[in-house]
Amino acid sequence: MKAAVLKAFGTPLAIETVPDPILGTGEVIVDVVATGVLAYANEVLSGERQYLLDLPVIPGPGAIGRVRATGPDATHLIPGDWVYCDPTVRSRDDALSPDITLQGLSAGGEGGLRLQKYFRDGSWAEQMRVPTENAIRIGSLDEADAARWCVLGRILVPYGGLLAARLQAGETILINGATGSFGSAGVAVALAMGAGRVVATGRNVKLLEDLARWFGPRLHTVAMCGNEEDDRGRILEAAAGPIDCVLDLLPPAASTVQVRAAIMAVRPYGRVVLMGGVGMLGGAGLDLPYPWIMRNCISIHGQWMYPPEATTQMVRLIRAGLINLDHYAITTFDLDNANEAVAHAASKVSPFTMTVIRP
Repeated sequence: MKAAVLKAFGTPLAIETVPDPILGTGEVIVDVVATGVLAYANEVLSGERQYLLDLPVIPGPGAIGRVRATGPDATHLIPGDWVYCDPTVRSRDDALSPDITLQGLSAGGEGGLRLQKYFRDGSWAEQMRVPTENAIRIGSLDEADAARWCVLGRILVPYGGLLAARLQAGETILINGATGSFGSAGVAVALAMGAGRVVATGRNVKLLEDLARWFGPRLHTVAMCGNEEDDRGRILEAAAGPIDCVLDLLPPAASTVQVRAAIMAVRPYGRVVLMGGVGMLGGAGLDLPYPWIMRNCISIHGQWMYPPEATTQMVRLIRAGLINLDHYAITTFDLDNANEAVAHAASKVSPFTMTVIRP
């Protein structure tokens, strides 16, 4: 089969013929129809982000495809089924504390790296091998719509955070970092889940205006200026009442001041979920006052990705029309032009744009 292979960090992807994946028990082979390209994929492939990734590797987290073959333990999947290949691969030998690797992207620690050495290759190929539980049926669709369904890989991330926050219909939620690709998706998902008011923060005023125009009166935007007290004051003004939960999705380049300004706007007994990349590039840690957390009974929850059942729940939201995939402008590339796709994704970082490879 044809695949895009990363042989060394900082080198272009090699487009070449590699052996087809071999099916094992507890596994599924999927014919990849469409696969997304992260906006920061260039930073991963260059080594800038220093992700744990055992080389050589076929990159690419997540895909939309059709089942080619299943192992003997599959009881529902059949060849031809449309599936989402969830890249969140969990070890099966410790249900309490599983190791995690993001197939085709990054391992979560040394245990995840060992897992990655087996489920190593991602979706930038004509076929991929995934654990049976990671091939999740999404129902029938027109092949022409497969690229648009790659949006699943983006909206599932903030959905995992909103599930962790236990967002309830009618509540007020603050999305910190709402002008990024995951943050803007978080706005859409929070509204779909019934949030009464979404406060969206960001530094790009033009993108905030776009979000306000797209989503209407339940969305209230705040342009962050970098002064913690001033920013928090404008957040509370936009909320016009208690903020029930905060979801932080700020990127690695953001400062802890931006995080703290948002977190400490939450009401007593409020919930905070951290999903961003702040601190991954080094620098000071997140300094929060112990007495404030304790006396106000604040719940702070770290969340990486989303629970296994989230994909099926999200597909239901999409099928019900609560999430509109047509919000996204999709640009597609064939596999031969995978390097061009990576460059394009890096140059088009804005809400509701997505780059897709169609093998």
